[in-house]
Amino acid sequence: MCGFTGFIGETSNSSAVLEQMMNTIIHRGPDSSGMFIDNKTALGFRRLSIIDLEADSQPLYNEDES
Repeated sequence: MCGFTGFIGETSNSSAVLEQMMNTIIHRGPDSSGMFIDNKTALGFRRLSIIDLEADSQPLYNEDES
């Protein structure tokens, strides 16, 4: 089962705070992770691979990756 985390607000070290939050939920998805940080928003996920363990990674794209 995958896990998602994040926060809204200003902090001087968003990536460090988000990484610590993501490490807290690593048991939800030890196979992959990703972050998005923009101004006052920070989102992170941990992925548990169940089907298509090697090729199916996030984010998912269409043929031209748009």
